[in-house]
Amino acid sequence: MSPTSHAWITRGNLWPTLLAAAETATRRDPLLAGLYRRCLLRADDLADALAIVIAETCASVDVPEGAALDKVAATLAADPKIADAAARDLLALLHEDAAIPEPFTPLLFFPGYRAVQCQRVAHRWWHQGLTDLASHLQYRASVQFAADIHPAARLGAGLFVDHGAGIVIGETAVVEDNVTLFHGVTLGGTGKLSGDRHPKVRRGAFLGAGASILGAIEVGENARVGAGAVVTRDVEANATVTGPIARPR
Repeated sequence: MSPTSHAWITRGNLWPTLLAAAETATRRDPLLAGLYRRCLLRADDLADALAIVIAETCASVDVPEGAALDKVAATLAADPKIADAAARDLLALLHEDAAIPEPFTPLLFFPGYRAVQCQRVAHRWWHQGLTDLASHLQYRASVQFAADIHPAARLGAGLFVDHGAGIVIGETAVVEDNVTLFHGVTLGGTGKLSGDRHPKVRRGAFLGAGASILGAIEVGENARVGAGAVVTRDVEANATVTGPIARPR
């Protein structure tokens, strides 16, 4: 399947496209029919489906799934920007990722995508003072998806998070719109215990697999950080840095 096979999908036709694909999938994969019905075909829109999959992550032996669903759905209703950002993330993946067989695949089956959407809800809870609940959802997402994103971190929209495994994003980190993060990326600190201590990644930047960006530094717009690079200084806009000590190329 080519990387542009889903390029025709837009924000306007995204939800009908997901439903049509789910209808077909229930006939093709009867074993998963219940999943498709519960998460997609019985949902009213993308926000409704998003609430279902996030609540599934939030639920535990101590947090009933019904109560989790009510809380997540109320959060999404109060802040429509969360579902809008989720749609933009989904479109970024559909337009750029060659490994997506169905348009609903990231929503149901991509750990990186789902971890980011959980963080968006946890972020709102954090700023509402519900820090325990936010931390619970962060923990549950970390356990399920192997991606640890602090609820206070600020994430933009249109994020391309490939795989997601091993991603760590610290409390004061900022990731702006249309950033690409591959597996194993760390946006971490350098041991400072307070204040602004994590990276700021500007629009359109690309962070390769295993890259470590450390400290309160900036990765400029459309900059590219190579796989495995360790970055402890600012990276200028449109620059490319590679290697274990991230020298300019």
